[in-house]
Amino acid sequence: MKTAYDEMYATNGSVRDHYQSYAHWLKAMPDAAIAGKREEADIAFHRAGITFAVYGEENSQERLIPFDIVPRVIPKQEWTHLENGLRQRVRALNAFLHDIYHEQEILKTGRIPAQQVLGNSQFRREMVGVDVPENIYAHIAGVDLVRADYGDSRGEYYVLEDNLRTPSGVSYMLENRKMMMRLFPDLFSRQKIAPIEHYPDLLLNNLRSVAPPGINNPMVVVLTPGQYNSAYFEHAFLAQQMGVELVDGNDLFVKNETVYMRTTEGPRRVDVIYRRIDDDFIDPLTFNKNSMLGVPGLFSAYRAGTVTLANAVGTGIADDKAIYVHVPEMIRFYCGEEPILSNVPTWELSKPDDLKYVLSHLHELVVKEVHGSGGYGMLVGPTSTKEEIRMFRDKIIASPGNYIAQPTLALSTCPTFVESGVAPRHIDLRPYVLSGKEITMAPGGLTRVALKEGSLVVNSSQGGGTKDTWVLEGDN
Repeated sequence: MKTAYDEMYATNGSVRDHYQSYAHWLKAMPDAAIAGKREEADIAFHRAGITFAVYGEENSQERLIPFDIVPRVIPKQEWTHLENGLRQRVRALNAFLHDIYHEQEILKTGRIPAQQVLGNSQFRREMVGVDVPENIYAHIAGVDLVRADYGDSRGEYYVLEDNLRTPSGVSYMLENRKMMMRLFPDLFSRQKIAPIEHYPDLLLNNLRSVAPPGINNPMVVVLTPGQYNSAYFEHAFLAQQMGVELVDGNDLFVKNETVYMRTTEGPRRVDVIYRRIDDDFIDPLTFNKNSMLGVPGLFSAYRAGTVTLANAVGTGIADDKAIYVHVPEMIRFYCGEEPILSNVPTWELSKPDDLKYVLSHLHELVVKEVHGSGGYGMLVGPTSTKEEIRMFRDKIIASPGNYIAQPTLALSTCPTFVESGVAPRHIDLRPYVLSGKEITMAPGGLTRVALKEGSLVVNSSQGGGTKDTWVLEGDN
């Protein structure tokens, strides 16, 4: 595997221009002082209850997501390129979702095999013909980006995957910034760093903009599956930051195809629901009849157009890894443009030639389940044992259509404060793209970092941590 692209240092060892100010500060800061600040951050995060749970663990206790105090810095022109690419991609994904639940033109032209969509478990037939405000389905998208050297490109950003169902992590983006400003206020006076504190306002305005027609002062709520959900902190945090109610299924009811919230002053109509509950559990009358999390009759109100769900039911088909390979074609079809951001080169194991190649190169590749997430259900060939590769090979042969494969990219690295001091660790980036009457986003996103030396898995459930992401407003 190639040497990773270093975000801070050029190949000749010099500090990249956009890191110059930070590098001077870091050089003058003793390791003991940085360690003390990191400990201070851990204590503050504990007190604030900024934790997550990992399902399936025997203890399943709440844990801190490790926070690294060395920021990831992105120059202005680089972010402008990313922002343009993200807008284009999310615009195409929303157009695709509207199309497949209505005219299905992209399937009729053969640009995407119809069976890959219509036969996919994430395609919700209940959504066919359902109109949604502004034709927006993915109101909040978390697009995972990685940076790597591949082929002739050096340090190019690639889209690793699209998260369009209930993308999480934005609360950590906001809390990381708040923590950095508290610990190192002098750093923010040295250069112009684009603010992100307005994200909750952007989110609320975005949700209000897609209320059902004729609603002038929409009532917005955040629907959570409850305090035992791994992302419950985020649900409560965003509701509080937006100044809206956090509700669970028991707080809502449907009457005459209209959703109401129970209050001490009587029922109050709800117009927009930012739901953090998966499709299967939102309405036991339409989907999983055993669900105790959702609201009976909610989908009938949704079909009737009296309430907006964000994200829309059925968005999962557009972030399925089997569909990911077709996003560049979606951009060409719906936008009439070439993609600004590239996909990671991908083999589709449902294709015999791709399957043959991958089976003979498993030790070199990353193989993923098309429905997998969180770093689970995947094989990282170069770091796997012969036995792990053999077992995964058997799974692929049994059901090749359930997998895709990609080259093992050397994700870019960023200096990270670890036990041995400051050392490079692999990172990715998840910007949050909001779609309503217009597309908006806070500069940067959540930078996730693989804290284990050599690891490429950044997910918090797999031992990853997070960093503050600085987008510079000036030229440096």
